[in-house]
Amino acid sequence: MADAPSTDFDLIVIGGGSGGLAGAFRAAGYGARVALLEPAALGGTCVNVGCVPKKAMWLAAEVAGKLRHAAALGFDVQPGGLDWTTFVGHRERYIEGIHAGYRRRLAEAGIVLMPTRGRLVGGGRVATDDGVVLSATHVLLATGGHAVRPDIPGAALGGTSDDFFGWRSAPPRVAVVGAGYIAVELAGVLQALGSHVSMRVRGTRLLESFDAEISAQLAEDVRQNGVDCRFSTATTAVERTDGGLRLRDAHGEWSSPVDEVLFATGRRPNVDALGLGDAQIALDAAGFVPIDAYNHTAVAGVHAVGDLTPSPALTPVAIAAARRLMDRLFGGRELPPLALDDVPTVVFSHPPIGRVGLTEVQARAAYGDDVQVLRSGFRPMLHALAGSPQRSLFKIVCTGADRRVVGLHLLGEAADEMLQGFAVAMRRGLTLDDLHDTIAIHPTSAEEVVLMR
Repeated sequence: MADAPSTDFDLIVIGGGSGGLAGAFRAAGYGARVALLEPAALGGTCVNVGCVPKKAMWLAAEVAGKLRHAAALGFDVQPGGLDWTTFVGHRERYIEGIHAGYRRRLAEAGIVLMPTRGRLVGGGRVATDDGVVLSATHVLLATGGHAVRPDIPGAALGGTSDDFFGWRSAPPRVAVVGAGYIAVELAGVLQALGSHVSMRVRGTRLLESFDAEISAQLAEDVRQNGVDCRFSTATTAVERTDGGLRLRDAHGEWSSPVDEVLFATGRRPNVDALGLGDAQIALDAAGFVPIDAYNHTAVAGVHAVGDLTPSPALTPVAIAAARRLMDRLFGGRELPPLALDDVPTVVFSHPPIGRVGLTEVQARAAYGDDVQVLRSGFRPMLHALAGSPQRSLFKIVCTGADRRVVGLHLLGEAADEMLQGFAVAMRRGLTLDDLHDTIAIHPTSAEEVVLMR
């Protein structure tokens, strides 16, 4: 870590998550004097209680599924329970390696790492928890967000995704409240690793923002994997009984007891201690820090990226936005705003979902009847061989005389890995004819994308 010769910098970054680190490294690369303020572990939500440990647990669940298929196919294996303590040791060692890498890179870049919170006090100044006031030409807000529990009686009896990463065994019975990314992902992991999981969904479907047909097939696959999906089941209270925790629905009915309740009911931006009022920055109606297309706030010299803004709450979006911002501020590059219309994203469900572009409903709203939809539903070879009922569903949404692809939706094994290349192609104007002109790779699930008619 470099010693700070003074309290004056070119850039102060408040928050050491993915976006804050990306901004700090890019600015330092241009020769800027940078201070990074982070009181907790480097890497933020993604590295510590989000993307990275979640993917590790998903991989463990995938191995458990493969072991079950191996037995069905004739291998002499006896699938057993995961020793969470051993696996979590591997997971935490991997994450500590990331932390060490960050610390090394910060030192090499000459970035001043300060283990403290920062609060805006106006005029390009930031006050730390220990009373030091720093100043800089530019301030980057990158404090991320946090998981929240619903405002219902007994909510404190349940945990959030943060608590999940502290578990050292699979609870026998778990109720997961929610229907978004986190709810779907954790429900699938827990069921695969030995828990009996019940999902309590307030609405009528999983993943409300995803294509409806994909969501419906996922719900069927989730049920086939053993998860008890209960739709139109709002949770209004939680209480502890001798048999465990139970949940009340909107009709006053109580559930069967479970050992743990996991709330996956949303996240809120970390803005309470930032001094936004002193800096004359007002939050929007949803509680986010408003920004323009270039990640500038309403106050000159104060910028924001990541989950405390209305931008898509995805780690790669925060990283890309921070880097592009620093390219403009310190690299002298005249760059257009970050394109957020075709952002690829993946849900690490079982099986995973990949999507980029418009859903069918969105496409019809934008283009009317000038929309063509192609579908391919099939059972992947491994599942067919093992007698598993799990099915995949791929969907292409096209528009115009040239049948330009405006939406691609993949539910099935390896969807997470195959989406990236298609996302690049869509940004270059991919058409259905381009797909049809491409030779298929056989036998794969991916070939279904180029064979759909």
